Amino acid sequence: MKFVWMDVDPGHDDATAILLAVQCPDVTLLGISTTHGNASSDWTYRNAARCLYAFGASSRCPDVRVYPGAAKPLLRAAKHDPEIHGADGLGGVEGFPDADDAQVTRWFARDEYGAPVRALDGLSRAVQRTWNGGQGSKVSVISSGPMTNIGLFVSVYPDLLDGIEEFVFMGGGVGMGNRSAVAEYNILCDPHAAQIVLNAPVKKTMIPINVTHTAIVNRSVRAKLLSPSTSQEHFEPPPAAETKLRHTLSTLINFFAESYKSTFGFEDGPPLHDALTVAYVAYPEMFQDKRFRVDVELDGTHTSGETVVDVWNYQGCDESSWGAGGKNCLVAQAVDLERFFSFFHDCVRRCDEVSPLNV
Repeated sequence: MKFVWMDVDPGHDDATAILLAVQCPDVTLLGISTTHGNASSDWTYRNAARCLYAFGASSRCPDVRVYPGAAKPLLRAAKHDPEIHGADGLGGVEGFPDADDAQVTRWFARDEYGAPVRALDGLSRAVQRTWNGGQGSKVSVISSGPMTNIGLFVSVYPDLLDGIEEFVFMGGGVGMGNRSAVAEYNILCDPHAAQIVLNAPVKKTMIPINVTHTAIVNRSVRAKLLSPSTSQEHFEPPPAAETKLRHTLSTLINFFAESYKSTFGFEDGPPLHDALTVAYVAYPEMFQDKRFRVDVELDGTHTSGETVVDVWNYQGCDESSWGAGGKNCLVAQAVDLERFFSFFHDCVRRCDEVSPLNV
């Protein structure tokens, strides 16, 4: 069993990651912190709570709460991505309750005065409680957005790093980018925070876009999402959604698909970037990975935010340290797509049994 904290910026693919974390039988979700990124921090905070409600968290992890985090990067101005995710981060999604609905706001972490409990407080307390000074279990921290909250945690709570199993982040690319010629969006938003995390003396795993771009929600995957009992061999038109939850998930995927088609030319479907982080934490054997020295370009005029993966070991680093000076990061090379999508569909099936959207 893996004890997991998620730091997210929902975001369509973050929403699928939350679904997997809630419904995976081998994950205990401790809490969710939110950050700027795909949308403003106000919207990502609300969207995470909307996901917990819609994906049946009350039946499996009723004590999980959402903790608002950084509204902007450490040094740079905040940027958002309405072209891909819509103005509110979950553009085009049908079936979710309004952000101000009481069913949503009940998932916000609040103190005894009714004020929000912030991300650093929630994460630090979860690690302290779970690790229990070495008597308990370590926590795996998933990041699927800019790493501002995680960089602050590393800086403010170095004494708690012994309680961290690993940081797993969706971000970066090996020789490629998606929001500049060489930079992936999550790293580009706050490259300084990403470098702080990479320098931390804790195991890290990077799920780059080289791998996430292979996890395409194609017509076959979408058809099974809509109707797991379908026997049709051709998927145009797609089958009708068997439940309200599956309709909601279909609208989520469809909006994301259109965004990726118009912006990046993805014809077969959108990549399910962030969901791979949960799959990695729960079932790392599903992936091939290799350890490298990874740094972030902080100053380049054309290359700021690039993840520089020292494939040829020019820096002469060894594996004696996960921090500064060592081979600090496992970089995913490939994923077993058949197994990943089987895991995805199984979690949707579990969610279908408990989602209040189906009532």
